[in-house]
Amino acid sequence: VQLQASGGGLVQAGGSLRLSCAASGLTFDDYAIGWFRQAPGKEREVVSCVSTSDRTTYVADSVKGRFIISRDNAKNTVYLQMSGLKPEDTAVYYCAATWRKYSDYPFDFGYWGQGTQVTVSS
Repeated sequence: VQLQASGGGLVQAGGSLRLSCAASGLTFDDYAIGWFRQAPGKEREVVSCVSTSDRTTYVADSVKGRFIISRDNAKNTVYLQMSGLKPEDTAVYYCAATWRKYSDYPFDFGYWGQGTQVTVSS
């Protein structure tokens, strides 16, 4: 199983980025996907998760109204559209997969990508 996160970069506060998580080596439709982030000196936190069917999503309060998660099962890809970015969104963003149909509990996720850096300047 491989998860490839991409789309990170440097952006000014208020800007937008779209992260992509491309999956291979698994039956993508059978796995819920989550986005997590870890800032320097902080613990990893859940950002947003989406069920296998794309009908159930979770969005952390800290990004609610600014981030949208979606998935395209035909392309084996999950997206995280981020807008209204703030300096406190600066972190390495990871995507992860769980065999469960839905979860927002980090310990359920057994497959992790390598992460993509998002840096928001003030």
